[in-house]
Amino acid sequence: MEGDSKKTFRISDMRTEEKPRERMAALGSGALFDRELLAILLRVGTKGENVLALADRLLNTFGGLQGLHSASFDELCTERGMGVSKTAQLKAALELGHRLKTEKLEEEKKVINSPEDVANLVMHELTATRQEQLWVLTLNTRNHVLSVQHLYTGSLNHSTVRIAEVFEAAIRHKAAGIIVVHNHPSGDPAPSPEDIQLTTALRQAGDLLDIKLLDHIIFGSREYVSLKQRRLGFE
Repeated sequence: MEGDSKKTFRISDMRTEEKPRERMAALGSGALFDRELLAILLRVGTKGENVLALADRLLNTFGGLQGLHSASFDELCTERGMGVSKTAQLKAALELGHRLKTEKLEEEKKVINSPEDVANLVMHELTATRQEQLWVLTLNTRNHVLSVQHLYTGSLNHSTVRIAEVFEAAIRHKAAGIIVVHNHPSGDPAPSPEDIQLTTALRQAGDLLDIKLLDHIIFGSREYVSLKQRRLGFE
């Protein structure tokens, strides 16, 4: 009958070994796809859409887990099948995942030896904002992070960034070096000419202050660019 052909495929109709919870119990959480983990978290779907289909739609709509992390609470709430409770569960789970990932860095005193170490420390939070931001990390002679300062929010260019403010925390903490990071809300981390000009100015000021500019890293939605590695502004 026509009504039967439109019947929603339910999770309960799946074979036991195919159900997300049962697969997790048998194989461990690492064996599950993102859609399955998300389905377990959301628990139930909505009318005409089972929870796996809901998970697929959310991942497709927002561009994967990073997109769900970047989406605002209100945006997720208004998605069909979500609401305040499911959105809160989802946001809490993403934040717990981030805290677990950064816990090891806390235990290791946030030692920075590479751009990847910087990304592990700041990328989760920095890429969640849709405004351009500039942060300054201060480091001691052993590359331990002394402070992370959120310095500017809004449209950034060479003329709006005050060099003295960038080095203020480094002077206060008697730091040996700084790492400057900022994001491109467009998602493309490619450095602009203004980014390179700013890097050059910061490097020259650091040389005068005996506080080394160790790197300037630009973050997009999923990637980042180290100007030091590309030798842009560090000639």
